[in-house]
Amino acid sequence: QLQASGGGLVQAGASLRLSCAASGGTFSRYAMGWFRQAPGNEREFVAAISQRGYNSDYSRSVKGRFTIFRDNDKNMVFLQMNSVKPEDTAVYYCGADTNTVSGAVPTTVAYYDVWGQGTQVTVSS
Repeated sequence: QLQASGGGLVQAGASLRLSCAASGGTFSRYAMGWFRQAPGNEREFVAAISQRGYNSDYSRSVKGRFTIFRDNDKNMVFLQMNSVKPEDTAVYYCGADTNTVSGAVPTTVAYYDVWGQGTQVTVSS
């Protein structure tokens, strides 16, 4: 199970940190990702991190502003969001790829088989 938290209403330019707590399974074996979905849009890739955190990848729209990191001792993955923009407004979901290949950072929804419930991020201009 995954439980996302940390969303809220912030002004453009602010920072926000999302958290995702995992329970059950062996967290350190899973690649983890953050995706987001705005109303009327499909769920889109934001960031992903490999099992041990050595590799990560970002969408072009957030690269340089967002950072994904994980704490395998606490079974948690985080998304540090800096310099947020109104276009970052969406429901953010964390996902786990429980069948990941070592070192992989999956960037497509289809690879993720466990999802959290989502946390709303709203950025005002």
